[in-house]
Amino acid sequence: MNDYEKKHISMIRPYLPECCVLLQKNGAFPLDGPCRIAAYGNGVRNTIKGGTGSGEVNSKYYVTVEMALADEGFEIVDKEWLRSYDEIRSMAKESYRKAIMAEAKKQLSIEPFLAMGGIMPEPEYELPLDFSADAAIYVLSRISGEGTDRQAAKGDFMLTDTEVRDILALNEGYEKFMLVLNTGGPVDLAPVADVGNILVLSQLGVETGFALTDILLGKASPSGKLATSWSSFPDYCPDVDISDPDDSFYREGIYVGYRYFDSVGKRALYPFGYGLSYTDFRFSSVKTAVNGSIVSVSARVTNKGKFAGSEVLQLYVSSPAGEIDKPYQDLAGFARTKVLEPGRSQTVSISFDIRDIAVFDETWCRYLLEKGDYILRLGRSSRDTVPAAVLRLEEDAQLRIADRITGHPGFEDKVYCCERPAEDLSDLPVFVLDPSALVSEPKVFTSRVLSETDRLSDEQLARIITGAFPEKGGLQSVIGSAAGHVCGAAGETYSFEGVPPIVMADGPAGLRLARNYYRDENGLHSLGGSAIPESMAEMLPGPVKAVMGIGKKPALPEGAAVEHQYATAIPIGTALAQSWDLGFARLCGDIVGDEMQRFGVQLWLAPALNIHRSVLCGRNFEYFSEDPLISGKFAAALTNGVQSHKGCGTTVKHFAANNQELSRYNSNSRVSERALRQIYLRGFEICIRESQPCAVMTSYNLINGDHSSETRSLIEGFLRSECGFEGIVMTDWVIAIMSAFGEHKYREAQAGWVAKAGGDLFMPGSRSDLEDILKARENGSLTRQQLKESASRVISMARRLSAAN
Repeated sequence: MNDYEKKHISMIRPYLPECCVLLQKNGAFPLDGPCRIAAYGNGVRNTIKGGTGSGEVNSKYYVTVEMALADEGFEIVDKEWLRSYDEIRSMAKESYRKAIMAEAKKQLSIEPFLAMGGIMPEPEYELPLDFSADAAIYVLSRISGEGTDRQAAKGDFMLTDTEVRDILALNEGYEKFMLVLNTGGPVDLAPVADVGNILVLSQLGVETGFALTDILLGKASPSGKLATSWSSFPDYCPDVDISDPDDSFYREGIYVGYRYFDSVGKRALYPFGYGLSYTDFRFSSVKTAVNGSIVSVSARVTNKGKFAGSEVLQLYVSSPAGEIDKPYQDLAGFARTKVLEPGRSQTVSISFDIRDIAVFDETWCRYLLEKGDYILRLGRSSRDTVPAAVLRLEEDAQLRIADRITGHPGFEDKVYCCERPAEDLSDLPVFVLDPSALVSEPKVFTSRVLSETDRLSDEQLARIITGAFPEKGGLQSVIGSAAGHVCGAAGETYSFEGVPPIVMADGPAGLRLARNYYRDENGLHSLGGSAIPESMAEMLPGPVKAVMGIGKKPALPEGAAVEHQYATAIPIGTALAQSWDLGFARLCGDIVGDEMQRFGVQLWLAPALNIHRSVLCGRNFEYFSEDPLISGKFAAALTNGVQSHKGCGTTVKHFAANNQELSRYNSNSRVSERALRQIYLRGFEICIRESQPCAVMTSYNLINGDHSSETRSLIEGFLRSECGFEGIVMTDWVIAIMSAFGEHKYREAQAGWVAKAGGDLFMPGSRSDLEDILKARENGSLTRQQLKESASRVISMARRLSAAN
């Protein structure tokens, strides 16, 4: 292992228990030391380090739960169960692969594309359990990924009958039993909710197995908090539906996640922000201060238990009822303590700008704080808070006027509000806000055009804003491996004299590069299909695998040598958010930035910060939370870590309202202007304000009938003018073959329209994309000035990144 790998892994491991959420405890853990342990479940030997697709990272190794238990001195008493289960699972996987191939032939599709992100339902089984050990665990794994959504079915979101049976039997038969969830998102735990100890291990990258053993042995206390509500599927908002391949109707409006649960008075099985620890905490000495629009709340947090641990304090705001409906509360800020020994205390402070919880008034297209009392609530989850102070606004405060981004979705948003219980707030401090201190100054956006673009032809300018495509395509360019300067990188920009390429690598759980490659006079070449995600490679038919050299010893040209690229797999986005630790997120960004410099990558195609609108979205593991504040803050922290390395930048994505994988290239998100701004764009706004990422990637989907990448009011209006974004805007990897199968109501995005909307890069680029831009110039729909502005931004960014890298 290289020194940088060792260093990066050692930097990450101490933080991993912060990402793990203890849902239930009965005092049986931690264990006194390594012992004879019964280890069951699909995740013991087949531990998942992260999701599939762009989330796959080619690390040199990763630690499974079985490996970690052995390394720490545990004796696994029933390895025959693990061996037998592997056989059952292997047969189920082969049957699943054959079914995918048959369906692909039926649809005239290509197997890997149909299976991308596909989830094989976990098989039922009949295997005996051993009850002779000192302790037991059941590690339940679920994988998901790019291209396919999850299903509310057994073996996926729901547990199988045999999983439920064995978990309950082990809980009954062992005094020391823990259910461990090696999942990228929620599963329905209602059938096993009485289990004494339940831990969300999540998917933590290379050291996933060791994170569990550290917790089992009490080397660290789990201290994560849920960033998404966990409940039974029927409990979630009934208007959230992602099953339509053409139109997705966001009828729930702003009532996403805990905003729905809290507003209708329904408690999720495990609420947003919830998480236990081996120890217990209380907070006291709450103080509030107001300075203009900035509100600060501090409290003293004390460890009242017997173990060292860390706590997260959360601040919510309940806005006054007014002309515009509002959820019961919104998360306004949070703070994590350091690790506190028993009996020790720490005072933490949470600050936020009251303007950030303004509502969007669609009638007058403005951001508004309505008059009334704003109640500050402090606590340890969305359903465990106490009122701390009242902010009083004696008249409406109009913060700013905005231009409309999109058209009407064709429906009115639902309103989910129940009658709020009466509260005695008479003893709370009251702070009267000054409306004049709340007005926001409008930003001024000015396009800068480089004088040198005057000398370039239309075709040269068009070439600059089209990804550097190979004249011969191929599978690797389709799946995001189209770069020429770094093997396995997702793509790069066109380079010419005086303008270097911008090399881009996928993410977001680390860099995704080819594991093995060689170089010759013709450039770099990946070996054995190592640039292709494993989840896709295993679905390829045998003849295709043979052509690509997958599974075979590579035949190298004379004089060539195999070279390697190993990247560190960091925790998935959801796990990072469960830490509620922005310092850890920045550290992970720092690690990625260091590896970008080592491999010669300028742009990381991450972080991804779309909202967990539905728990079934297959790509949720990449995203942070159901809450836009969490999403924006963590994206900014990762960006600041990456961009602390000169010549390295992030690409925040997918902009915007990208919340399902079904028909993702052609799906139309029908969403109101208010929900779009308050929920789906807010995280991007926060990230840009706090970190100014180098790039933003638009999403595949349409918004109210127009592709996000073709919507000028979204890119030039909201992103650049309102948010003050200064970087480049690129598309996601738009390739005609990906939407060529089946019938679609809406077309895919087109390069000429993207350029007209202010987009700077059409990725990964092709000859037809270049010609489409030139056609737009010829018919006059794209002006030369627009072309020069986009090209200028690409040239400037290329020089900025390459000058330091």
